[in-house]
Amino acid sequence: MSPPPSHDPLDGPAPEGRLSEALARLWAIMSGPDMARWRFRMAVAFAITLLAKGFSVAAPVAFGEGINILSRGLNLEGGPPAGAFWAAGGLIIAYGLLRFAATGVPQLRDALFSPVSNDAQRLTAVQAYAHVQSLSLTYHQTRRTGAVNKVIDRGANAVDYLLRFLVFNILPALAELLLAAAVAAVLYGWEFSVIIVTAVVSYAFITFQMTQWRVKIRRQMNEADTEVNARSVDALTNFETVKAFAAEVREAGRFDEAKTRYAKAAVKSEQSLAALNAAQAAIMNGGLLAVALLGVWMALQGRLEVGDIAALTLMLMQVYQPLNILGWAYREIKQASVDLERLFQVLRLKPEVADKPGAAALDITGGAVRFSGVSFAHDGRDRSVEAIDLDIPAGAFIGFAGPSGAGKSTLLRLLFRFYDPSTGRIEIDGQNIADVTQASLRGQLGLVPQDVVLFNTSLRENLLYGRPDADEAALWDAVTRARLKAFVDSLPLGLETRVGERGLKLSGGEKQRVGLARAILRDPPILILDEATSALDSRTEAEVQAAIAEAVRGRTTLAVAHRLSTIARADRLVILDGGRIAETGTHAELLARGGLYASMWAAQIEAGEAAPAVLAPAPSV
Repeated sequence: MSPPPSHDPLDGPAPEGRLSEALARLWAIMSGPDMARWRFRMAVAFAITLLAKGFSVAAPVAFGEGINILSRGLNLEGGPPAGAFWAAGGLIIAYGLLRFAATGVPQLRDALFSPVSNDAQRLTAVQAYAHVQSLSLTYHQTRRTGAVNKVIDRGANAVDYLLRFLVFNILPALAELLLAAAVAAVLYGWEFSVIIVTAVVSYAFITFQMTQWRVKIRRQMNEADTEVNARSVDALTNFETVKAFAAEVREAGRFDEAKTRYAKAAVKSEQSLAALNAAQAAIMNGGLLAVALLGVWMALQGRLEVGDIAALTLMLMQVYQPLNILGWAYREIKQASVDLERLFQVLRLKPEVADKPGAAALDITGGAVRFSGVSFAHDGRDRSVEAIDLDIPAGAFIGFAGPSGAGKSTLLRLLFRFYDPSTGRIEIDGQNIADVTQASLRGQLGLVPQDVVLFNTSLRENLLYGRPDADEAALWDAVTRARLKAFVDSLPLGLETRVGERGLKLSGGEKQRVGLARAILRDPPILILDEATSALDSRTEAEVQAAIAEAVRGRTTLAVAHRLSTIARADRLVILDGGRIAETGTHAELLARGGLYASMWAAQIEAGEAAPAVLAPAPSV
């Protein structure tokens, strides 16, 4: 049996997203070696933030003292002294400058910290993207691309949210509260410190409690949003299938169901936000009222001056200001914690097929392939291939045939080590492919699949994908040998023509020849043809088969074919049935035997599918 797939966090509920874990993740990212060059800038940015909070607390004190000087002067007999205007005015100007510094300095911090935040997001996204790319074929066959992209995108953005709201809002706001409480106690009375702290703590408590409730709603909304995105990408990517089955209305209905779930969650989120805002406003105004009334009472007792009341009111309003976004910031921090944890869950996934520690590079000396007792079963199947013993000499051309589901393509995937066999071993030139690096193994293999999938870039980039360093002469040689040159010459933009999503701007035959040209350009010692001519008409097939005949010379070739005429001249035919080797031999030997191959050949002759073979065999060794 094949190994069970790694648990995918996208299949389960969203993680709890503990803040302590998120902080540990954030610290690991920011303290990593890739971020070392930003350390000084990070420290300066945080110091600037704390400095801005000092300006913020000092501004009301300056304003209040200016009012006090003005009030004293107005109460003097004969009017205020000549210097009163300059004293009071100077403090009011200082208030304005301090206010400007308190609001302007954070803009300097944001400009200073912006490259740090963006680089942290980039590194996180690239690490996640590279890790997902490294996961095994089984994972990618069962994942929804839209959902994976969303997780990576949200996880990278979570780094910015945590830095912006936690490091540059919540922590500095706490510092401002402590500083304001200390200044109020020293200059105006400890009672005001109690009111300020009580109001802020009450504000924070109700905000956190209601936001916890709102986070659950928000999580439901995000899960519904992910489902909408995944369903949309899935349907749009496979639009040909949708149209072929006239399922446009059905897909629109499924999209509407997902959108409806999202809309209901969004309504709950907005209603809960209104309730939170009302509760916050009540606490805010209650604190201001308490400070004002206590200040009036103490002023009537002669313990405070008029300007002190103004200073306390401004100070409390200043402390309240960053709290205005506390609920939203806390929700974003909580959601960012969830998003970051989900991303790290993906990063913790282990590839089912992994290189052994210290694995060596594959050393090709001829290209001989051996399957020794190889068995493997896909998930949900009893068996895919079983007890396969097969020796393929270097330079030989081996054809594989058999009924659908017999295990032909599975053998090729095992050779690529997309899967590891449950029992047995596969060797190339005597080296177990499980003991060499996957990169070196696949670097020696060339593949022309049944369905050639191309990137939505130019023909040139798609052709060079297997060998990016190829020169222009080698590129055009591959194009010519794949019988693709006439087609390229007919295009206004030639090799710079974009091929569309998954190559949909090209016909099946054109894509097949692009795949063949890519394999020829790669020039591998072992060539894999998986139904490489199945999408071609008879005329095009004859051209491509001639190109293949040239391409396979001097290299080991394994070809899977439904149309038996395309492999009839192979050095050896291997006929699979039910995951086992049913028979093996040359075309003539198998026809004379009158077994499964002979019956398949007779059926194709009767159906007119077994035209004379074009492909010449590679020389046996």
